[in-house]
Amino acid sequence: MSGNSDPSTSNLSPATLLQMMTGYWTSQAVYVCAKLGIADQLVDGPRTAAELAITAGADAAALHRLLRALASVGVLAATRAGQFALTPLGALLRSGTPDSMRALTIMYCEEQYRSWGDLLYSVRTGQPAFDHVYGMQVFDYFRQNPDAGCVFNEAMSALTNPLGSAVADAYDFSACGTVVDVAGGHGALIGAVLRNNQKARGILFDLPHVVSGAEEHLVAAGIADRCTSVGGDFFASVPPGGDAYVLKQILHDWDDDRCVAILDQCRRVMSDHSKVLVIEFVLPPGDEPFFGKWLDLHMLVMARGARERTAAEYEALFKRARLALARVVPTALGLSVVEAAPV
Repeated sequence: MSGNSDPSTSNLSPATLLQMMTGYWTSQAVYVCAKLGIADQLVDGPRTAAELAITAGADAAALHRLLRALASVGVLAATRAGQFALTPLGALLRSGTPDSMRALTIMYCEEQYRSWGDLLYSVRTGQPAFDHVYGMQVFDYFRQNPDAGCVFNEAMSALTNPLGSAVADAYDFSACGTVVDVAGGHGALIGAVLRNNQKARGILFDLPHVVSGAEEHLVAAGIADRCTSVGGDFFASVPPGGDAYVLKQILHDWDDDRCVAILDQCRRVMSDHSKVLVIEFVLPPGDEPFFGKWLDLHMLVMARGARERTAAEYEALFKRARLALARVVPTALGLSVVEAAPV
């Protein structure tokens, strides 16, 4: 009997595996397009690679090869006149637009991409490859490299725009007079929540150097008159007076003990009717595809103790912080709102 007769393997395609192993070709091509600002140059219409190369500071022939490859996957469109035009997909790489993913592309494909190149180290040791590659923890790196830190903050705001709207649509904040967005960056999430709840007020809480840059974003969101910015460290304290304490993709950055420390600071200032709302990709059981399983691997690469968790694991964290899991509310984009109440 042939060793290849197992029907479970007969339909596996070498082409599928080849596509998986060369996936970084696409990600790095998209990154170079973003880094060179190609999408911004194409806003006013199609241009040739030679024309684009002048502004981008690139070799014309090499740039043409890049653009041709990107056109084959729908990021750009090639015209009969030898020019390249933006597609709706490529338009997401523009800068300064509400749906821009340019900063997110640069963030994932610079330091984080290089860290993934040492995934083997993380799997062998259980330690973050980022620390191994750069000799320091990721948030220390951002503090010492302000340009990378600015890209990170811009990327997080861009990522939060659609996710924030999904959370605001899925979870009923109408009973919350004051919503505290803990480590809320420049306020993309609190903006979505307050726009959906016109009577609510917000407190945007993050490190002082982060919230110092939030005012223009709050004004642009139309909520500056209903949202106060407060600087501080969530390991030391969080602002009192909240009906909801929102932690969007914060706990996944930390090990269990530090997660409990953050939750404990929230618990200290909560009233009996307050809620903690942990917004994360909650890992489901089984083998079904789920973005959170890959994000969990990314967290392994990026930070010591960082991980995605199951509902049962969040329940265990809550218990240690004198909180009780109340419910898990899924959103349209895969994130869930994990609600906890004081006990």
